[in-house]
Amino acid sequence: MIQKDIRQWLTAHQDIAYRDFQSSLIPNIDKNRFIGVRTPDLRQFAKTVSQRDDVDVFLHELPHHYFDENQLHALLLSDRKDYASCVAAVSRFLPFVDNWATCDSLLPKVFRLHKTALLPVIDGWLKDTHPYTVRFGIGMLMRHYLDEDFTEVLAEKVCAVHSEEYYVRMMAAWYFATALAKQYDRVLPFLQQNRLDMWTHNKAIQKAIESRRLSPEQKAVLRQYKQTIR
Repeated sequence: MIQKDIRQWLTAHQDIAYRDFQSSLIPNIDKNRFIGVRTPDLRQFAKTVSQRDDVDVFLHELPHHYFDENQLHALLLSDRKDYASCVAAVSRFLPFVDNWATCDSLLPKVFRLHKTALLPVIDGWLKDTHPYTVRFGIGMLMRHYLDEDFTEVLAEKVCAVHSEEYYVRMMAAWYFATALAKQYDRVLPFLQQNRLDMWTHNKAIQKAIESRRLSPEQKAVLRQYKQTIR
């Protein structure tokens, strides 16, 4: 069976030092759920698994036990070429995503070819109660809609997300920091008008100031809007 074959391969390619490093970065996942396969090896393995006739059996066997299995799942979906089946598979997988690394590894290439169709799907993800589904939705807005497709309406959608979850708020801050680098004049008013909670607001400014994509003059302006109390 494909599940057995995958676990045998993962175990055979285990790197204990890398497992310990990975688990230290993702403290909310039990260390025993990490096998420790390096990402380049996993990417190469995903290409092989994707050619199997029974790959969908693995993709439907949720939840997976191991972090590495979830990473493999994310890599397989990232290369799926049919938009309709990909978005359906992503929506099926998201409720089982339980950490930031798997969430951020899920990067379907086909999505960039279907931006109009994807937007209402993202709206649903942003309104979900599962934090990593929301994080993923914000991430898709950041990765696909900050260039020629950017509108203030999309930034408003991120402002409308209210969550106490650290990894959701961090992604919102990352979104606005990246948006400042790409659409500075159009995004700055969101900070000037205090549209975000104070933590996300300040974290977005911090990440923007750390970026090499903003000028010293732009960073000086952003420092003026750092909040200490609201």
